[in-house]
Amino acid sequence: MLDDLLLEFALVFAVIGGLEFLDRTNFALIGLAAKLPPRSVWAGAATAFVLTTVLAVLIGAALIAALGGHIVYLRLGGGLFLLAYAGYLVVVPEADRRPPEGRSAFATALVLILLLELGDTTMIFTILFVASVGNLLLVGLAAATALIAVAATASIIGSRLGARVEPKLLERAVIVILVVAGLVTILYALAPGWFPSFVP
Repeated sequence: MLDDLLLEFALVFAVIGGLEFLDRTNFALIGLAAKLPPRSVWAGAATAFVLTTVLAVLIGAALIAALGGHIVYLRLGGGLFLLAYAGYLVVVPEADRRPPEGRSAFATALVLILLLELGDTTMIFTILFVASVGNLLLVGLAAATALIAVAATASIIGSRLGARVEPKLLERAVIVILVVAGLVTILYALAPGWFPSFVP
């Protein structure tokens, strides 16, 4: 039982952390930490990540309750959303996706993460993990811990590397990951027997 919980925690942590590490939010934080105090950037980002994780878990729980035994629709919807988001990244120029910045480093990071994370890849995956794992506390803790760790890494990288990080190439990798993840999610919705029971 404990081994299963640890495995599920590790899976959620690795998937959410890995996706976020390659996500545009991470590169936005790196750029922010290059210009503003990195500790304040991390604190604002971590606060926003906790809020969006709680929201994702609550949405996941509400969708499960509303859909009852028809979780397949949640998985199909999540997969289609990931594919649509990949298309959005391809079509909409990066300059048109930048949110406004606040005044303090904390407020800027908080607003930045809230705007970028609402409906973002990691939020969708957190909702899908709620549907697959079923343990709301475990999913919430694993996802929030992963996101807070990524925010810390981004703040450290930003404070050391400055604005020299080029996100365009990695954004292309994110688009490929979104397409693959969307297709796998849809495949899992249609043929769940091919996957372990805790994979979204």
